[in-house]
Amino acid sequence: MNRYRIAEILTGIDRRIIYLSILLATIIPFLVGFPQPIYVSKESRDLYNWVENIRDGSTILLTFDYYPSTLAEVEPMSRAAIKHCWRKDMKLICMTTVPLGGPSITERVMNDMATNWAVEELGAKKIYGVDYINLGYKPDYKAVLMGMGTSFRDIYPTDFRSVPLDSFPITKNVDKYSDVNFLYIISDNGIVDEWVTIANRQFGIPLGAGVTAVMAPKFYSYLQSQQMVGLLGGMRGAAEYEKLIGSEGMATLFMGPQSLVHLMIIFFILLGNTAYFLGGRKV
Repeated sequence: MNRYRIAEILTGIDRRIIYLSILLATIIPFLVGFPQPIYVSKESRDLYNWVENIRDGSTILLTFDYYPSTLAEVEPMSRAAIKHCWRKDMKLICMTTVPLGGPSITERVMNDMATNWAVEELGAKKIYGVDYINLGYKPDYKAVLMGMGTSFRDIYPTDFRSVPLDSFPITKNVDKYSDVNFLYIISDNGIVDEWVTIANRQFGIPLGAGVTAVMAPKFYSYLQSQQMVGLLGGMRGAAEYEKLIGSEGMATLFMGPQSLVHLMIIFFILLGNTAYFLGGRKV
């Protein structure tokens, strides 16, 4: 068989075979397992260490700045962050700058973690208004971020459920950035830049972030300038954080299928290039 015939066979592969291969690469790891070694990056470890060194019982501002379209990649970061904070009995003030789905995502994740994970892991349910609160969404995010530096109540007189903030123990002594110990951003968009510029640069609150993999390289400059204490990049970053807190979650589970699918994609790219070089102009 000459090289032109091999090239013809390779370029003649039915695309349905490729689709089926990707589907199987996604499903099989869930059925039989495809464990991946997780090597923790410095950026993930730095973020973990910073949170770990905050005193127990402190107040954390946690943002859910992502859209439903990126749930699979960034929600594991939110859950891992919540686990870490609540193991240290920290109080979580939650909010979002995303109008489409942001408030409901915050409500769903926090309520699930408070009623299910907390009972199983900590032995007691976390109480809304005492251990956590959802401030919800307000329009004009720049005005919101600036205003919170002076008074949370000026921007959020009530929580997401329209109950006055003064009704909750968690916000009794919290009214501005200086009253919280750390800002934990989970985002799939450029709002991270605004948080750094306003919350860190102008008001001095330390912060760390979890972002999508494609966004992560953009924010390394903040690490170098020490305007950000640590960074989680994509599902890999979430899996690293899960390893650090000793609690495997969705990110660790999804690393197997993701890695196998990437290998399959690389394999088919190599097949295509092989066909091109073997066949040349005749293919």
